[in-house]
Formats: sequence, structure tokens, C-alpha cells
Amino acid sequence: MTTLDATIAAARARVAAAAPGPVVFLGSERAFWRLMIRGAVFLAVTLGIYRFWLTTDMRRFLWSNTEVLGETLEYTGTARELLIGFLIAVAILIPFYTFIFALALNLGLIGQLASVIGFALLTVLGQYAVYRARRYRLTRTIYRGVRFHQTGSAWRYAICAMLWWTLVAVSLGLLYPLMQSRLERFKMRNTWLGNLQGRFEGSGARLFFRGLFMWLVVVGPLLASIIALAANIDVKALEQIGRGDAGGEEMIRQLTAASPALTAAFGFFVFALVWSMLIAFILYPVFQAMMLRWWVSGLRFGEVVVASRLRTGKVYGCYLRFVGWSMVFSTIGGIVIAICVVIISLIFGLGGSERPLSAEIVSVAVGIVGYLVIALGYSTIYQVKVRLGLWRVVVESIDLANTPALENVSSVGAPASPIGEGLADALNVGGF
Repeated sequence: MTTLDATIAAARARVAAAAPGPVVFLGSERAFWRLMIRGAVFLAVTLGIYRFWLTTDMRRFLWSNTEVLGETLEYTGTARELLIGFLIAVAILIPFYTFIFALALNLGLIGQLASVIGFALLTVLGQYAVYRARRYRLTRTIYRGVRFHQTGSAWRYAICAMLWWTLVAVSLGLLYPLMQSRLERFKMRNTWLGNLQGRFEGSGARLFFRGLFMWLVVVGPLLASIIALAANIDVKALEQIGRGDAGGEEMIRQLTAASPALTAAFGFFVFALVWSMLIAFILYPVFQAMMLRWWVSGLRFGEVVVASRLRTGKVYGCYLRFVGWSMVFSTIGGIVIAICVVIISLIFGLGGSERPLSAEIVSVAVGIVGYLVIALGYSTIYQVKVRLGLWRVVVESIDLANTPALENVSSVGAPASPIGEGLADALNVGGF
């Protein structure tokens, strides 16, 4: 027979399980749908110029509906700042691209290396923009009347990031966890909430061992197929073919004739490439859930400790809902396009051999409008189902410890220039 004490204990456990955590998201998906649909319409009408206002509205929605210990965040950035920052960034980039174009006109070694030089410079500039954009967003984020801010050299971060990405590329992604831990430590030790300094304690080694199995499944077969290809190529035959004028198909035929095992190796390579792409697509939500959980659990502000209970299934749910809504949207779009084609055919009588100019104009106009609707439609579905969905599940998975340390934080710092955000926007890099 169940005792009264056991009944009370069970009831308390159920209440504790149902109680919201220290961080909750209050926004409704319906309100975000309205925001995104209205934004998509204005984007089409203004040919994309409205995106600065839409980005600002999205951030205000997400920030203001994120409640931490009973207080919501506040975003104070404006669309005008984003627009001005973008225009200044474009003015900076025009001479840069002109310089790269002038290098390419050089007929010597510098001209041949112009693309490599341009890529390296753009990589450094892109990472610089990422750091400056983060500084802008932090200084426009306020919690309990206290502003976040960021110190540190953006150029130092950019150079470190470029060196790390080079090592990641050389190691075929194996050093990615170590790169992430080092760069996050750099960013977080320069991140402040008022006078409360942040830090990052996520372990790169722990992330490496968590993701090693996924790396082996995705990259392992592709790497093995490349080794098999290299081992079965007849170097002498390749040198002889290189001296001749054989085309691509003829060269492959001669190589396979010189080394019959090369055909099997090439087939293995094609299979491995398809396998890697397919498995990477399937496992991406697992990877993203692992990265988000690791990143959130490594955040610290003074004595405040952040932890995450994010489950992989919730991340999969966001992407599956996006796929489902996209399929419905694609079906409806296909039906509408078919109806438009039939209507145009009936109006202009396209059964004859000649196609009237008016039909061409209408078809092009319908095609342009259809493309805009489809592109903005998929973008809207992604923002609602993936971006909002991930924001919600990540926020609601957060646990906080030692929160009394937030009571004595004093305001320090000032808003940063919007140029960094504009540069990141112009280069299409950085986060939201």
C-alpha cells in the first residue's frame, strides 16, 4: 500500500520535472511565421534591401522572448546601423577587389598566384569580419540593464583562425575539435557581461573522441578510396600519356588499360564519394547537436556555470519538420506552376509553330516571380522550422548554476561600430 509520504514525494518529483528551467523561450511560432512572411513580401518588393530591417526584427523577436531567471534579453541594434555598416563595408571591399583584379592581369608569377593570394586575403578578412560582427551583436545585447561587450584584437583572431583552418584542411578535419576549443577560448575570455568576464572550458580532446566515429564513417571510406586510386595508378604510363595529346576520356582509357585494377579502384572511389555525401547529410543533425551541447556546456561567466541537456532527437525534429514543410510547399508550388503554364497556353494559343513576343514576356515575368516565391518560401520555412526551432530547443535545454554571481554585475562597455557587422554581411560570413 502506498504511503502518504511516498505520494507527496512522487507529486513533488512530477512538479519538479514539469517546472521550466532557468532559461525559457516565450515566443510563439505563429508570431514568427507572420514576421517572416511579411518580411519575405517586403524583400521581394524592395529587391532585398529590406533584409536589414528583417534581420533586426528577427533578432529582437528571439532576444526579447528569451527569458533568463525571469528577465528577458534586449536587442538594441537598428536596421539603419546594419545598412550603414554594409555600405561602408562595400566601399572598403571595392578597392580590395580592384587590387585582386589588377594582380590577375599581371602575366608573371604574381598573376598566376592572384587567385591564391585573393583567397588567402579574403579568408583573413572574413575571419576579421566574423569577430567584429560578434562584437557588434554583443554590444547590442542587454540583460538586466547590463550590456555585453567584447575586447581583444580582431586581426589576431583572424590570423589564428586562418592558421587553424589550414591545419584542419591538412588533417582532413581531424583537428577541427581542437580548433574550435582554441578559438572559443579566445572569444570567451574577451567576452564580458558588464564587469563579469566570460571563459570557455569545453575540452577539445573530449569533442575529438565524441566525433571520431562520425569522422571515420564519413571520411574513412573516401580516404581509403583515394589511397586505393593512388596505389593502382601506373606512374610510368601516366608520364607517357602526359607527353602525348590525349584528352580526358582517352587518358582514363589508357590508364585503365595499363592498370586493370584501376577500374575497380575508381568504382570504389565513386561509391565512397556518394556514401560520404549521403552519410554526412544524415549525420549532420547529430554533429550539430553534439557541437551545440559541447559549446553551451563550456560557457562560463565568472562563477556562473552553464550546462546543456540538449537531445539529438530534438535537433533531428527541427530538420525533419523543415523537410516535411518543404515537400508540402514544393507540391503546392508545382501545382501552381502547372496551372500558370496552362493559363498562359490558353490565353496566347501556343499550339502554333510561332511563339508571340507577348507570351515570351509573360513567361519570363512569371518565371522570375516564381523563382522569387520559391526561394523566399524555402528561406521562410527554414527560418521558422530550423532557426527558430533550434533556438527554442537549445535555450530550453540550458541549466545554470551559481546564479547569485549575476546579482552584483555592473555595467561596463559601449556600443561597437556597425562596420564589422556590415563587412560580415558583405562577405556572407559570420553568425546570426
